[in-house]
Amino acid sequence: MLHRIILHLARAPDHPDGSDRIGYELLAPLDGDGHLDPIGWQQVRALCHVRRFAPDEPERGGLLVHRPGGTGGATWLIDFGRGAAGDDESGHRLETHVFRKGECISIGNARRRLRTFRIVDVQPVRERLAPSRRPTGEAPGRRRVRVPW
Repeated sequence: MLHRIILHLARAPDHPDGSDRIGYELLAPLDGDGHLDPIGWQQVRALCHVRRFAPDEPERGGLLVHRPGGTGGATWLIDFGRGAAGDDESGHRLETHVFRKGECISIGNARRRLRTFRIVDVQPVRERLAPSRRPTGEAPGRRRVRVPW
């Protein structure tokens, strides 16, 4: 089932109390135990959007991607460049983490700087997310997807 997950920066040298102004908002499939669900991801991958926010940089939107390789045979990444090299952010062992309020996960940015984030909210997405109709003039074959933010 698809879930909306909010992450805020946990304690860090430059933010000793953490920050609710720096973080991520993810739409991701979780299994019954709260782990990222690779089978569910295959079914809803176009809906697995990620939004990164921070006060001193523009918001970035990307996709949650599950790729072969890495620990356990696969790696979860955030792809901000739709396949462009060098812009991916990877989570540290995301396949083993439980996505539950209060837990922490680490995400490495494109420069490989690892930062820890606290999970502040996990909610199932109840609204039906479906591809929207193609507006007049939009190129055929391109589908737009509504996301709840």
